Amino acid sequence: MVVGAAVVGVAVSLVLTLVVGKGGGDKPAAAAASVTPKSSAPPTRTSGPPTKSASPSASAPPAGYQLRQDTEGFRIATPEGWTRSTVASSYGFAVVSYRSPDRKHRLQVYQVAEPTPAASFDLYLSDQTPKPRGFQELALTTLDDGRFTGSRLEYLADTISGEPDLGTWHVVDERFVGQDGKVYAIASYGPEAGGGDDELAYLTTAVDWFCPPDTVCDANPSTD
Repeated sequence: MVVGAAVVGVAVSLVLTLVVGKGGGDKPAAAAASVTPKSSAPPTRTSGPPTKSASPSASAPPAGYQLRQDTEGFRIATPEGWTRSTVASSYGFAVVSYRSPDRKHRLQVYQVAEPTPAASFDLYLSDQTPKPRGFQELALTTLDDGRFTGSRLEYLADTISGEPDLGTWHVVDERFVGQDGKVYAIASYGPEAGGGDDELAYLTTAVDWFCPPDTVCDANPSTD
């Protein structure tokens, strides 16, 4: 699932990066998740500034994270000790996934084809884009604050392609405009048992420290 479609050739650009690896491996954040409803409450739609992690200091990410210059060209911060894998993408650079040693958590990074984060989620949430069985949207939040342009979708899924069966998964998927003006996505996956707090922390740190390919970014990004 990671949910992206894979050669699932989802002609839907959101799924745009949705490609699957060998043996039914990863896919980008949009697709193969089955979900168990968390409640009958309707999804939350809000607007406002993004939730941010603690400000990095001394040109280094928070304790427990490592700064990585990925071979696909981008910079990102991930928890220490996480492993990396990729699958081909139909748009932009390869879909890159970082996983915790126990495979209970994953961060996925890819480039989005839609012109804006909002358009990307509009397409994914529309009837024309197939959803994972039991897909349950929890919240769609606009993060635009004058300097940052992005949207964040939070949802639940029963399974994630290529990942262990942990019960319900909690997914936090953020799409945003990078410093190069292109749209990117970083999605964080983990067990719903944790309530999504870890997933949000991993996501916000990754986004704070993300620097697009061929772009010069601040060595000590501000999260104010």
